[in-house]
Formats: sequence, C-alpha cells, structure tokens
Amino acid sequence: MLNPLRASLLTGLFSLSVSAQVICTLGPGAAAYKPAEDQRPTNDTMQLVNRVNAAVKTICKSNCPGVAVFRNTTAANAMLIAEGNQAKLAYSPAFFATVNESYGDAGIIAIIAHEVGHALDDVMGAAWIKNGWTPELRADSWAGCALARTDLNPADTQAALTALAKYPSPAHPSWTVRLPAVRAGYTACGGDNSRFDSGSRGVRK
Repeated sequence: MLNPLRASLLTGLFSLSVSAQVICTLGPGAAAYKPAEDQRPTNDTMQLVNRVNAAVKTICKSNCPGVAVFRNTTAANAMLIAEGNQAKLAYSPAFFATVNESYGDAGIIAIIAHEVGHALDDVMGAAWIKNGWTPELRADSWAGCALARTDLNPADTQAALTALAKYPSPAHPSWTVRLPAVRAGYTACGGDNSRFDSGSRGVRK
C-alpha cells in the first residue's frame, strides 16, 4: 500500500474528489475521466503489468507499493491516481493499442513503469536521484530502473525509450532533460549502458 503522498507531489494537481488526486497523466482531458467506468484490464495488459511487477519487486522487495490497474475509455491515455492510501493506474484501451502498434509490448511496459515509478518514488528513496528533480523526473528514473530489471533486448530497449519520449505528461521537461534521469536509474539498477545508449540514440519522438 502507498504511504500518504507527499504534499509536494500533490501541488497543483487535478482533483477528482475530496479523497482522490491525479498524480500523473500522459494525455490531455483528465477532467473527463470517470472512475465509475473503470473495468478490469485485459489479460494481455495484465501480462505486461506482471512483467513490470516482477521487475519492481527486485527493487522494493517487501516495501512495494500496491497499484491497482483498470482500463477506462475516459482515461487520459494513462493516469496514476491516489485515493487515500491506495493508488491505481487507469489506462485508455485505445491509447495502449496505439502504443502497442508503434512500439510493441516494450512501449506499454515503459508507460506502466513510468506510472508505477511515481508510486515507487512515494515509498522509497535512491542515492542516484538528485534533490532538484521534479516528481516526473524521479518517476522517469524509477522507470529506467524497472526497465533495467526487465532486461529488454536492444530493439525493445529502443522502443521503450521512444515510447517514454513520445508520450510525456504536461509537467514533463524536454526529452533531453529527461534522458539523463532515465539513464541514471537504468545504470544504477544494473542495466547494460551500451544497450541503453544505443537505444537512446535511435529514439524517434
């Protein structure tokens, strides 16, 4: 379960209700999201979620945050939402279909890893994370760590990085600012630096 989210993380975020806050959204139209339309994720999506979960468990072990996953046609691409001490990831099935068509499973894994990265950031610290990084950069760094532990092949590493670059949140800085944060997490968690650098050179936004 998530600890109560840090106040700095909630500043200026869209409020769903008294007890729910959008922590991150990778698309426009967060105000149109309708929680009542949450549905169980597809089996294909859950397989990818489980791959990310397996990678995350090597990082946080017994202190892993719990993140429920739902598909919702009203979701703003992909959203991480805090409801009290709980967190959920709501994704648009049309968005995941688009990501999969362009970047395959690795693209969806990267998107999930970024959203879960926000939850990891809430329960953990890491020596490689810089004090001045924004919540989005910290989540990027945790995503890089998760991608390293997922051990994607070179082509999938490039696809994952391209998906991250292609779908920023409105609060994200440019990819040139994000890339070092992703790399820091990837390197710190045992990723192959040559594979990362090769993949990042081929990023197509």
